Amino acid sequence: MNDKNKYSNVTLESVKRNPAVNAFIKSANDYLGTIGYTEHGMRHAGLVASIAENVLLYLDYPKRMQELAGIAGYMHDIGNVVSRYGHGQSAALIAMRLLKDIGTTPEETALIISAIGNHEEEAGDPVNPVAAALILADKSDVHKTRVRNRNISKYDIHDRVNLAAKRSFLRVIKDRRTISLKLSIDTKISKVMEYFEIFMSRMLMCKNAATFLNCTFELIINERKLL
Repeated sequence: MNDKNKYSNVTLESVKRNPAVNAFIKSANDYLGTIGYTEHGMRHAGLVASIAENVLLYLDYPKRMQELAGIAGYMHDIGNVVSRYGHGQSAALIAMRLLKDIGTTPEETALIISAIGNHEEEAGDPVNPVAAALILADKSDVHKTRVRNRNISKYDIHDRVNLAAKRSFLRVIKDRRTISLKLSIDTKISKVMEYFEIFMSRMLMCKNAATFLNCTFELIINERKLL
């Protein structure tokens, strides 16, 4: 097979316009809302796609690799339509079928679904640059806009931590080979230690993803470097 046949004309924008992809994202988000989870809909999908693409952009990865990271980011949570548990693997299998239908090559599909199937800390590893970028992008989306529970008396720790997050930003500095997650947290709503209580495994996964990209991961909360 010639190298040119390994690449398709499928773009992130064409995936975003695909009715089937968007139907799965919407249904998955509705399901999570029913069982009380934070937002995993179009806002989250679009943001993770953009961040994943930019991580590889700022580290000078090839343009096509950047695009594949964006596609993986957009589709990574569609497995929640099946179940929250094992949703990374479910998403990978659903994405494989959808990507085939829209004309993605086997080589590119393999990169995308391996990234999607490895984005959760329970059973995931940064197996390629697309996977590493997806992990960093997904775990950096901590923000008050994700909270859907309007009953404060029923908030759990995930609701409090997200509600307390006034700003989150993933910064990539190529010359220093650092990837920094900078958070601004309202400590009147949630203590910094609550963030660590539920997200430490995610931060360790980010550290491994950054290492795969030959970078150092930093966590900065309220201007204090904690990792």
